[in-house]
Amino acid sequence: MVRISRTHLVVVFCLGMLASSLCQDDSNEDFTAVYMVTLRQAPAAHYYGELTTDRTGSKHVSSERLNIHKQRSQNISRTDRRYSSYISRVHDSLLRQVLRGEQYLKLYSYHYLINGFAVLVTPQQAEKLSRRREVANVVLDFTVRTATTHTPQFLGLPNGAWMDEGGFQSAGEGIVIGFIDTGIDPTHPSFSDDISEHPYPVPAHFSGICEVTPDFPSGSCNRKLIGARHFAASAITRGIFNATQDYASPFDADGHGTEALSLISVRFLVTHAKLSSIAVYKALYKSFGGFAADVVAAIDQAAQDGVDIISLSITPNRRPPGIATFFNPIDMALLSAVKAGIFVVQAAGNTGPSPKSMSSFSPWIFTVGAASHDRVYSNSIILGNNVTIAGVGLAPGTDTTYTLISAIHALNNETTVAGNLYVGECQDSSSFNQDLIQGNLLICSYSIRFVLGLSTIKQALETAKNLSAVGVIFYMDPFVIGFQLNPVPLKMPGIIIPSPDDSKILLQYYNSSLERDERTNRIIKYGAVASICGGLKANYSSSAPKVMYYSARGPDPEDNFLDDAEIMKPNLVAPGNFIWAAWSSHGTDSVEFLGESFAMMSGTSMAAPHVAGLAALLKQKFPNFSPSAIASALSTTASLSDKTGGPIMAQRAYANPDLNQSPATFFDMGSGFVNATASLNPGLILETSYDDYMLFLCGINGSAPVVLNYTGQNCWVYNSTISGADLNLPSITIAKLNKSKTIQRSVINIAGNETYSVGWSAPFGVSVKVVPLRFSITSGETQVLSVYLNATMNSSVASFGRIGLFGNQGHIVNIPLSVIVKISSNLTNG
Repeated sequence: MVRISRTHLVVVFCLGMLASSLCQDDSNEDFTAVYMVTLRQAPAAHYYGELTTDRTGSKHVSSERLNIHKQRSQNISRTDRRYSSYISRVHDSLLRQVLRGEQYLKLYSYHYLINGFAVLVTPQQAEKLSRRREVANVVLDFTVRTATTHTPQFLGLPNGAWMDEGGFQSAGEGIVIGFIDTGIDPTHPSFSDDISEHPYPVPAHFSGICEVTPDFPSGSCNRKLIGARHFAASAITRGIFNATQDYASPFDADGHGTEALSLISVRFLVTHAKLSSIAVYKALYKSFGGFAADVVAAIDQAAQDGVDIISLSITPNRRPPGIATFFNPIDMALLSAVKAGIFVVQAAGNTGPSPKSMSSFSPWIFTVGAASHDRVYSNSIILGNNVTIAGVGLAPGTDTTYTLISAIHALNNETTVAGNLYVGECQDSSSFNQDLIQGNLLICSYSIRFVLGLSTIKQALETAKNLSAVGVIFYMDPFVIGFQLNPVPLKMPGIIIPSPDDSKILLQYYNSSLERDERTNRIIKYGAVASICGGLKANYSSSAPKVMYYSARGPDPEDNFLDDAEIMKPNLVAPGNFIWAAWSSHGTDSVEFLGESFAMMSGTSMAAPHVAGLAALLKQKFPNFSPSAIASALSTTASLSDKTGGPIMAQRAYANPDLNQSPATFFDMGSGFVNATASLNPGLILETSYDDYMLFLCGINGSAPVVLNYTGQNCWVYNSTISGADLNLPSITIAKLNKSKTIQRSVINIAGNETYSVGWSAPFGVSVKVVPLRFSITSGETQVLSVYLNATMNSSVASFGRIGLFGNQGHIVNIPLSVIVKISSNLTNG
């Protein structure tokens, strides 16, 4: 099960220069904490062969010494290990100079994506470090916690993308996907490389290692799982790391990482990129979550090892403070990863459906929301009054009708509800009268205690079995809201009614059917009966996909004041609801699947790996594609329709979500629902460079010192800056259209010669014109499109349109258009 509050990365951000805030209020001078320190000198990923000079004018490490090459295949991180050793010595030297004779503990040296280190020091020592000329940023470490068999068919892979790329036996071959998560269970058959028909080698550009520990013995890695490490130094320094529970190894004791990984790699239940290689970087743990210092170390190592794609099913649960959400250590490390050519996928977060609930902010990160797919497992209960109530549960049905009896009406003489408030949850068979329950359907309550893991469905089933009940019916406590109930395996006839309203219908029928003695009020007859229709057989819905209510929504918040960023988020949606995948043998993320080999889970953390796998197919077909080109191909080809050809719907409420839905906007679904086959033949792509991102960051008011601190680059070297709307993204979002605005988009033809006609639908309150209306473009040629927008009315309500490019060879390129605030010149003058 996935808790709706679970976004798989709970982050308490405390960012910015130490001078502004240490985010600590502790009078004890001996108090120590972990700080991440960034130096002004750029990291390895920012060097491309030239002699490097920091902003003080001091020359540092020459290209001859570092042997740095522009090509990633000749990257310094893999061809010259001396650099990491050199940077580590620089960090050690700085610490010795600043903290001469004082106690401290360096945990990590970051050198590939970030030039800095994590160190355990007192606030006073951190302040000393912040005053050094070499130091750009001092950030207090923050806590973190963690946010399929049919989806290949639903995505059209077997007869589409797989066949286009030579069949699923070679899908994703040669591409390395790095996962930052809770680790992996290497014993699961989903990660076997035993494919005798098509053996494949470890990609030559990967230089990672496989840790060997008692929990992760030699042989755990293979030609499929080619690297595995764990990062827990920050957690260990705090004394909260439990090696017995958390495993000081890449082994997954949680279950979340194994499931997310298997969405790419599963062997028997094949998914997208079957032959892509995977490398695991465990930085999150089941008992405490994790810490940013460990997460950044994992990201830095993954990039250094040579992964092609980074997948993070983790998101912050708080917006980073400061002048913009983009300026935090994780997002800035990922910007360096994108500069190094790595495509980054991140879950949008499970904080929907409210607007501005987005938990992945930056334009260089590809953000994925969660949608349903068409396979559903649903069972139902038919009451004696012919009312049918839908529910969930992977359970067999009953062969006939049976009497219903509530747990609180079947207590033994020694048990009372007053003495045990939770007895209705059926957790202890000794509390009940077996003579009353035997041969009947037992009704149990599903309360917040199940959400918290204090009560379990497994224990209730054990109680029902011990009391010889025919089956179990769980009704939902009205206080349990915002909780995604996945179909849980029930080893006897059973059903969980997820709706509090439907639960009331059940209880009303049950209570109205009781016969009581008029004098004593004792129950003398249980008159309610019901039968359960089993939920083991899959059904197929025609309304899929739809955006799930828990999937985080745009518009993208630029800062803590909830100003709107001119960047469309999410980028798109992918299957994330009721996803079958591998499960760790020791996984406890969902207690209901403890000991199982496979589990069914929901969340945006299930959606992101689907896109990581599709990105591997794109990278395989187009090896020279930049991260932004991959993002463009996925975005411009996304589907805007469900299976029936109607609009994709979006659920709008926690309660009765299917009764509270409307057509999805681009702030719900991004560019649409991912289209695996079409993305491999996009026709045109839109490119965004690292310099473009820098122009955008430097354009944020007051950002120059922050940009300098994080990247080591001066904004003054750029002659101009741009807004988010001016980034060459495959979407256009305008936070405030003041009378009129002109936007340009540049497209590159990666297909054959083709002639395109241009069409559009305008957002409400806006007139739109695109020039040219028609163009012919040869292979490799670039075409600039000018988009003229005029506000025709005053409005603060977001409205949506889109621009479509229609090629005469069948290519269709969709560019979403969103405008929030409109200020009309006519109405203003009037």
